[in-house]
Amino acid sequence: MSNNRLFLDVHAIQTLPPSNINRDDTGSPKTCQYGGVKRARVSSQSWKRAMRIYFIDNVDRSYYGLRTNKSIKSIAEKLVGLDTSLEENAENIVLNYLSGLGHGSNNKPKGLTFEFNKNTQEYITESLLFLSNNQIQGLANIIYSDINSKKKNKNISKELSVAINSNLSADIALFGRMVASAPKFNVDASSQVAHAISTHSVDTEFDFFTAVDDLAPEENAGAGMLGTVEFNSSTLYRYANVAIHELYKQLENKEAVLNTGRLFVKSFANSLPTGKVNTFANQTLPQFVMVTLRDDRPVNLVSAFENPIRSNEGYVEKSVNALLNENEKVEKFVNKAQKTFILDLNNYNFSSDEIENENSLNELIDDLGNFLDTELSNW
Repeated sequence: MSNNRLFLDVHAIQTLPPSNINRDDTGSPKTCQYGGVKRARVSSQSWKRAMRIYFIDNVDRSYYGLRTNKSIKSIAEKLVGLDTSLEENAENIVLNYLSGLGHGSNNKPKGLTFEFNKNTQEYITESLLFLSNNQIQGLANIIYSDINSKKKNKNISKELSVAINSNLSADIALFGRMVASAPKFNVDASSQVAHAISTHSVDTEFDFFTAVDDLAPEENAGAGMLGTVEFNSSTLYRYANVAIHELYKQLENKEAVLNTGRLFVKSFANSLPTGKVNTFANQTLPQFVMVTLRDDRPVNLVSAFENPIRSNEGYVEKSVNALLNENEKVEKFVNKAQKTFILDLNNYNFSSDEIENENSLNELIDDLGNFLDTELSNW
């Protein structure tokens, strides 16, 4: 399968009412300049986090990992599950096995590094460590076996290293892992998620609010507090892709690739960053989703909106038309998409042998899974 290449592109048009789902250090909604005008922006990190939360809330634990600086504690808990007599010293045992793991010659790089947190009275990693649940259990199993072995295992460090790089969860494979102190544990992401930007120019607005003190005397007509919240409204273009061939190399299992591909599209469509969501209740869904499969390279169609959409009658329809036109234009540079799946709330009908018009997200995901199954069977 080494010569096979398949890229899954996901495009979406989604409206947001007054909201502030992703703000900067001053509390303002994030923005950017594109096409000479200010656009609303939602960072890729923010939406990837929302997608990972969707994983956690909706799928089996084997599909998502744990990103924490408390990995020692997590592995120790699994170790205690194998032998309760180890409970008192479990964390120290794990610490001894993992300290310096992945170091280079002359300790450059220095490998996994831990420090003692005096406030919580526990050992934590120097930075967040991203491990799948299967990896955490695998490390505990190896340590437990070595503890109970009569012979000293000279390859224990190698076995532990292999465990960290094996059995990747879907989110580690998709979004990658960086371990600065032990680069041998880095995982290149098989997916890319773009910053979402508005298809049109935006202005940031201010909501002035007050709160009344319930116990204030009747003669006090003033507010107990007052303040402002910044917000904007936008129609966003969202984009992400997955290199299916790279995902296949990482997960080494066709069924896992199929499930992860389906999950990626479903979480992309259904997830939403939660910034100020209780204030604005901006619980929207995409009005348009297009999934394309390409055999040469992924294509971000944001250039459709370099000239900002202008309208007094809504932005969705014009944004969708601009996106579809750009999708046709790029075929002057790239191969025609092998397959395209479209879900549109406005019920446009796009007739073509390469385009499937879907009636629901579940139908789109099922058809996508069937297409990927056929493709991967030939690898």
